[in-house]
Amino acid sequence: MLIGVPKEIKNHEYRVGLVPASVRELVHHGHKVLVETGAGEGIGLDDRAYKAAGATIAKTAEDVFAKSEMVIKVKEPQPRETKMLRKGQILYTYLHLAPDPVQTEGLVKSGCTAIAYETITSARGGLPLLAPMSEVAGRMSVQVGAHYLEKAQGGAGILLGGVPGVAPAKVVVIGGGVSGTNAVRMAMGMEAHVTVIDRSVDRLRQLDEMFGSKIYTCYSTLDAIEEHVIGADLVIGAVLVPGAAAPKLVTRKMIKQMRPGSVLVDIAIDQGGCFETSKATTHADPVYVVDGIIHYCVANMPGGLSRTSTFALNNATLPFALALADKGAKKAMADDPHLMNGLNVHEGKITYKAVAEDLKKKYVSAAEALGL
Repeated sequence: MLIGVPKEIKNHEYRVGLVPASVRELVHHGHKVLVETGAGEGIGLDDRAYKAAGATIAKTAEDVFAKSEMVIKVKEPQPRETKMLRKGQILYTYLHLAPDPVQTEGLVKSGCTAIAYETITSARGGLPLLAPMSEVAGRMSVQVGAHYLEKAQGGAGILLGGVPGVAPAKVVVIGGGVSGTNAVRMAMGMEAHVTVIDRSVDRLRQLDEMFGSKIYTCYSTLDAIEEHVIGADLVIGAVLVPGAAAPKLVTRKMIKQMRPGSVLVDIAIDQGGCFETSKATTHADPVYVVDGIIHYCVANMPGGLSRTSTFALNNATLPFALALADKGAKKAMADDPHLMNGLNVHEGKITYKAVAEDLKKKYVSAAEALGL
């Protein structure tokens, strides 16, 4: 199979779909890899490294899309990229379609087979291709939150861990999944006062066993969210409903009652965000202020730590990329129901139920769309 890797064009996105080690694995399996020139430069991987791994270098993205049977990316295709997709071509990348009707319609019209990293599952019921980026985003959320609490950044001038004789900042993490757990770990390591809110008592019990008395766990109710958010210095939204739009758990009324200069970091922004006041931002212009509260809502947070993120992502995506290349999309998905769960669009049909429901579009099961 001829596999293409275009350079990412989303604002300040430096990650790349394949690193040279992954290219070498694919070439070893008998495949050809076409990489757009400069695709890895943002993380210190030049064209020579890709050539040494066995790739051919393409001059333009148009060459990559035109020649490739499978396109491997990181972020969702931008409008000009969507127009280059075609029927029979595999797109393997993050998609986050539920809050993005324009992208969804573009993929439907293209006729391509679009497989989303974020909905591929594991035997344990997890999301193995989302997990590494959730780990990065969770840890990064505390880092950026601490930065924007600085007075020079518009924050309240609070040190996350405090100092002897001065109380630490109150950090509230909504959602105890992968990103939330990593946010808790970082905030706890910086000696903040940490509360995690989740609707699963089993998960809260696990977090309690994991971190002990260093954190506070709270069952998720409207009252609990309101009480803890209003008193927080930093709130991290780490809610995930796989493939669907994130629920709006923090209202503007709550935000108005927070101390001016407090910070909200919305990790769920790729799925529409979990704060009522959230709107997607970029690394070039990451924050805005509503009612005196700083909002950090960058839609590709791990892109800010692009080298770490790229290598972590490749560790997770490569096995499925090899399966798709070795077997072809249909057989690979027939053999692996977890990979089939990643199919979001196929030959003009929406094949992921949560996406179809959120966008009020017709749903066709992946198996039916593939003729299995």
